[in-house]
Amino acid sequence: MVLAIGDQEPFVSRPMGGAPPRTESINEHLLDGQQRLTALWRALNNLYEDRTYFALLSPESDDTPLVVGISRWDRNGQRYPLWADQPGAQLERGLVPASLLNPETGSDEIGHWCDEATNYDAKSRNIERQIGQLQRAVREANLPYLVLPVGTDPDVAIDVFVKMNTTAVQLDEFDILVAQFEGATGESLHDLEGSLRAAIPATERYIPVSELVLRVAALRENHPPTEASFMRLDMQRLLDDWSAIERGIAGAIAFLAEERIFDRERLPTIAVIPVLASVWSLMPQSLDAHGQARTVLRQYLWRSFFTDRYERGAATAALQDHRGLVAQLVSGDMGASAPILDESEYPIVEVETLKGAPWPKLRNTLARGILAVSLRGGGRDFADDTPASHEALTKREYHHLFPAALLREASIADWKINLALNCSLLTWNTNRDISAKEPVAYLRERVDRANLDSWQIQSRLNSHTIPFDQLNVGGYSEESDADKRAESIREDYEKFLDARAEAIHRAAVDLSNGREWNGLA
Repeated sequence: MVLAIGDQEPFVSRPMGGAPPRTESINEHLLDGQQRLTALWRALNNLYEDRTYFALLSPESDDTPLVVGISRWDRNGQRYPLWADQPGAQLERGLVPASLLNPETGSDEIGHWCDEATNYDAKSRNIERQIGQLQRAVREANLPYLVLPVGTDPDVAIDVFVKMNTTAVQLDEFDILVAQFEGATGESLHDLEGSLRAAIPATERYIPVSELVLRVAALRENHPPTEASFMRLDMQRLLDDWSAIERGIAGAIAFLAEERIFDRERLPTIAVIPVLASVWSLMPQSLDAHGQARTVLRQYLWRSFFTDRYERGAATAALQDHRGLVAQLVSGDMGASAPILDESEYPIVEVETLKGAPWPKLRNTLARGILAVSLRGGGRDFADDTPASHEALTKREYHHLFPAALLREASIADWKINLALNCSLLTWNTNRDISAKEPVAYLRERVDRANLDSWQIQSRLNSHTIPFDQLNVGGYSEESDADKRAESIREDYEKFLDARAEAIHRAAVDLSNGREWNGLA
């Protein structure tokens, strides 16, 4: 929503983040959509320090460019991953920098990238043509907007803004389907939903029951779990399948808990739940076949956390994986397999990529995947030694293993302090005195009882897949030279990140191959 303005600006204004300074008078204020347009501007101009955006160079993207974001991080003055700055490596992955799609990017710059990416091969011009199509799609895209005319009273503009953002409450898909369901079957969808919620109350920890039912029903009818699919569901079939859907949801929720993923805040991607629930409702129950199916589902679950399978087009990916799993586990087609299980197509992320995963409270698949591994090994609490559970996690907090104050003293940037590898969920004493202490000493002082022996601390750290030796460092207070002290902290922190990334990677590989993981030995 924009406000047209005349000679005088009715509100204090500023340019979007990263936008060039204005060179002419302002004639519009952007009232609503600032974050979206800022994100679009920054992506098209490569202005994010911690992320680079790419477009997929594929036939499907000629009309609508498909975009992926790659996490970036610095190490020893080098920006990783290295391939994200190398045209040849980018093209090998079927990617082109989103900045080339900027309508202001000239043909010379595009041509130069194509030449470098192909090493001046003859196919360079064909790649340049494809990029031109993508750029044209961006340039010609229509962005719908509402405009308030010149002279609109500022109070009126504010009122319209508030109403657009707070009162335009639409019926969700489930509410719309309730009437259709009752008309087709004579049954109450609300009553069935309430019964399912009462029977499996843990479901709501992960996803609303009404949403999950529709997603599972769509998959069972061989449709992607999207709003469009919900509107064409067979209502009679939904009623006929209700018991199977409920059984599948119960199995999927129990399976997630067994894999120590206890709620939505700790779930790396919600896309897996409908697939698990639908497959569970169909798969064999005999002991051997059921056990084999569980192993495959463990592979599926953990590969969804540590590959890029669900980074884009999650609904389509979910349908394809569902088809493969059903064919393999239900129909017994040994030649069938879910695409996500193809290691050559969807490899486990590299160790270096793990080191760039942000703080796991963010909605980041890889960051939460790292936390999931930490809990999968038992996640025993420092204070009372209880293993991780939904109830136990309500008492725990996200804390830095290397204290933030210690790392800031060594001039380490906040983004590198707030990494998933530097995080663990632990119960802490109410004494929150933050000081630049050595990691294990700091942990010992923060737990409810401070009389833990080193072997006890090591055992509990192992259950979180946290390497004890690389965390049990210190002697910083004995160094009088501030520069040497800071350098020592930085070196120890890097060694810790390296060691934990390796440990998490080993766990991810084991779990993604269906094996158990019970923490570090």
